[in-house]
Amino acid sequence: MRFQDLPSWLAWLEGLHPSAIDLGLERVGRVARTMGVDRIAAPVLTVAGTNGKGSVCEFLASILAADGNRVGLYTSPHLARFNERVRVDGREAEDERLCEAFARVDACRGDTSLTYFEFGTLAALEVFARAEVDAVVLEVGLGGRLDATNVVSADVAVVTSIGLDHAEWLGRDLAVIAREKAGIGRYGRPLVSGEAEPPAALGETAAELGANLWLPDREYRWLRHGDHWDWYGPGMSWTGLPLPALEGGYQVRNAATALAALAAAGRRPGHATVADGLKRARIPGRFEVIAGRPETILDVAHNPAAAVTLAQALGERHCAGRTLAVLGMYRDKDAGGVVDALRACVDAWFVAGIPGERGRSARDLAALVSARASAAPNVSADPTAAYRAACAAARAGDRVVVLGSFVTVGAVRVILGRDDEAA
Repeated sequence: MRFQDLPSWLAWLEGLHPSAIDLGLERVGRVARTMGVDRIAAPVLTVAGTNGKGSVCEFLASILAADGNRVGLYTSPHLARFNERVRVDGREAEDERLCEAFARVDACRGDTSLTYFEFGTLAALEVFARAEVDAVVLEVGLGGRLDATNVVSADVAVVTSIGLDHAEWLGRDLAVIAREKAGIGRYGRPLVSGEAEPPAALGETAAELGANLWLPDREYRWLRHGDHWDWYGPGMSWTGLPLPALEGGYQVRNAATALAALAAAGRRPGHATVADGLKRARIPGRFEVIAGRPETILDVAHNPAAAVTLAQALGERHCAGRTLAVLGMYRDKDAGGVVDALRACVDAWFVAGIPGERGRSARDLAALVSARASAAPNVSADPTAAYRAACAAARAGDRVVVLGSFVTVGAVRVILGRDDEAA
């Protein structure tokens, strides 16, 4: 074993490959085959998408667990600890298990260089193989076709939504992005869309691959009735379901997409099981409401589409006072689009700088907010300071919304004492 503790492994991995992102399956696929993790005995559900994929993964894992399955769940990125990315039976993988998995990857890779994400993905697959899980849920990191998670053939592939994000890698053409995300589909297997009218390229790619495309309002549909909702699919239905525990009306769509994936996989858990899974689902940082004075809402929204969804959710939730936004973003994200989506429902802005090569400075973000929102924001060096400034400025009935990146939300979760909760 190269290292004895997880922090040492992670520090080494950060400098292992010359590029943080190096899309392609040749290198990671070669190592996966050597390890024997390119084929998993358990059913695999792989979830791609611009937004909503983390929530769909959580619903899938929660419902499968409620149905008595031992589930391996892989997500990214993390808020506070790398362990959040790899869960078995709802529990984060222990440092020891991850170190053993990293050692196995290192021993099998030879002179093959792997990125941080590729190394972590292979380690997660090793953990799941050793744990002999009954089902695996994989969240795609970037794109789909060339993402490291695609070394494993999905029994059911899911594309939650298609929008503009990671433009430097995927471009600004929705058709190209749709093709990349649909690339997780497989011949003769279901490819579930979370959108009723995705770009035509999604359907075209599914046809080229020979995948069976499932669309809302065609293969499946859902109806909401106040605090309950119904789901209908081929020869089956779940009616009178409780609303998901995850906050935000948009989570019904994510839950419906997850149910479609389960139905496509041939899984038909009973009503009580589905209801239990919906109520038990938890995912920090996705419209996570923390009671207090002021009320705090944490949301990792970091692109315009996610910001539009956040704005809708804020509009649905009563607030007697003002909405104060704490914003910290990376330079490669469309901060202007995020501000545009939220300016109508934000009364005051508190901008923060994010360190590192990708980080956007507080001064740069402040200039952007001033121009787009016609407001002079409060400026802080980091998310923690920005959040404290917002709380100090809050009056009775106000709420504070923290958004823009996993780094921004993760930093605030630490000072709120929420960093010890599984992600």
